[in-house]
Amino acid sequence: MLAVLAGIIFFSCGFTLSVPKGVEVNGLAVGGMARSNAAVLIRESIEKDLKEKTLEVRAGRKVYTFTFPEIYYKDNVYSLLKNAKKGDKLTAEVSYYLCGLNSIAPHICCNESVSVVEPYAKFSSFSTPFEYFEGSDGKRADEKKLIEDIKNSLNGGFEPVILHFNGEKRQKTMAEVKKETRLLSTFTTYFDGSNMNRTSNIRLAAGKLNGTVLESGKTLSFNDIVGARVKERGFLPAKIIEKGEFVEGVGGGVCQVSTTLYNAALLSGLKIVEYHPHSLAVSYVPPSRDAMVSGTYFDLKISNPYNTPVYIRAKTVNGSVTFSIYGYDDGTDYSLSSEVTGAIPAPEENCDSPEKAKAGKDGLTSEGYLTVTRGGHKDTVLLRKDKYSPITRVVYPEEAAENGAEGEENGAINFVN
Repeated sequence: MLAVLAGIIFFSCGFTLSVPKGVEVNGLAVGGMARSNAAVLIRESIEKDLKEKTLEVRAGRKVYTFTFPEIYYKDNVYSLLKNAKKGDKLTAEVSYYLCGLNSIAPHICCNESVSVVEPYAKFSSFSTPFEYFEGSDGKRADEKKLIEDIKNSLNGGFEPVILHFNGEKRQKTMAEVKKETRLLSTFTTYFDGSNMNRTSNIRLAAGKLNGTVLESGKTLSFNDIVGARVKERGFLPAKIIEKGEFVEGVGGGVCQVSTTLYNAALLSGLKIVEYHPHSLAVSYVPPSRDAMVSGTYFDLKISNPYNTPVYIRAKTVNGSVTFSIYGYDDGTDYSLSSEVTGAIPAPEENCDSPEKAKAGKDGLTSEGYLTVTRGGHKDTVLLRKDKYSPITRVVYPEEAAENGAEGEENGAINFVN
């Protein structure tokens, strides 16, 4: 009985796994063959035909070409063979696909898309401040349509696929670019051009700031840009204020650069984050309009409140240093003023020789104001209050007596500034 049962199973399996006689698939006679062998034969025929096919994606002058096995297929061969009946003449259903289509299509579109180039201005530290460029429109490849067209081509006649684009227009106009690069302010202070060391320090510090671009919302640090004022970095000895006196020190003149920038910044609508007054009044700006820098602790910091960058140019020539600031012109006008609110008499000391005598200088208190005119409305705000120390007068008594007598004789009083 076991032998009979085994024979029945063998007969049934052999019958089940064989293709009925007389069956043809895609013109191939596979009747009587084992299904697995028949499937291999049919698929070899399908692949042979596929190897002669090419899919082209045309993107202008560039052509992307795909062939087998990048192009592969799905079929119903096994199901067809399983359900075939004696003498059937069958055609297998074959569908083709591009392997990795969902990554290939974005890659092609990314390569062939052309980004919009908005109109822009190129900033220069020298000569003309800005060079303007019109930019260009862009085009964006249609990824969704590309995927659809590739699928249709593969399951149609393998027609070439044309990459389609959607145009993208520039959003900005040249007029807007120029409005963002207008001269907002310029401010100049003057110095003795014959003082070579001071002139050199001013030119060196201003040169480091020239060409600075301050982005929207960012803060400029004078000390970070100019760096340490030391001999190793090219700074020379010149007069500085130290402990309430004008003395010789490396980097003299740099405070005039920071002061000039401070005034230009206020006149352009920039925000002063940090500033420090001198201990003594200086000659190159009115009181309450100076900005002292020293070491790493006393800095001038300026922030940009605009939504667009501001551009800073500095120029040192003929005993003057000038800062010009460019940026978005919103039509607001800024002006600065100061007022001396009080005097601080200089103390007086006697000395024992004419060589030790010093002129000295009265101190003062002052206030600085910013006037903002916008839309016809003028508003003046108090920016700061300052106190500048006096410089002690050192008097040689005998010389003072002689001057006093001479003054009485001439009917005049002598004042020392």
